[in-house]
Amino acid sequence: MQHRTTIHVANQKDLVLAEVGIIGSEEVRQVTIKGAIVDTGATRLSLPQSIIDSLGLTPTDTTLVHTTNGIVTRTLYSPVQFTVLSRKGIIEVSSLPDNVPALVGHMVMELLDLDVNVREGLIHNPAHGGERTEYQL
Repeated sequence: MQHRTTIHVANQKDLVLAEVGIIGSEEVRQVTIKGAIVDTGATRLSLPQSIIDSLGLTPTDTTLVHTTNGIVTRTLYSPVQFTVLSRKGIIEVSSLPDNVPALVGHMVMELLDLDVNVREGLIHNPAHGGERTEYQL
């Protein structure tokens, strides 16, 4: 069963520049993506290249990714602040072709302490009573 969610994504560098007054808050490049696929087989937040370009993200590295079409190289980009179910986090993103929807991987779910419920879709982790918790080493 496929689950989808809405995710708001903003360029983290822009947010910092706005916070210190170098740019206005209206200049922060951001987008709300409706229908992003919650993909427990994906690792990170992966966005179509056109969205990455519109956010003004810069390449930082490359990584090998296991896909249904085999192992491919994907570009990693500068961090974004993302919001899912009113919870925020910061993460680098990986690129996807424009014909693939945004993928919300397990790193995003772990950062926000979210869980996938077969009936309800993406939810706050019930093991923590709806409260956000983090694991400390």
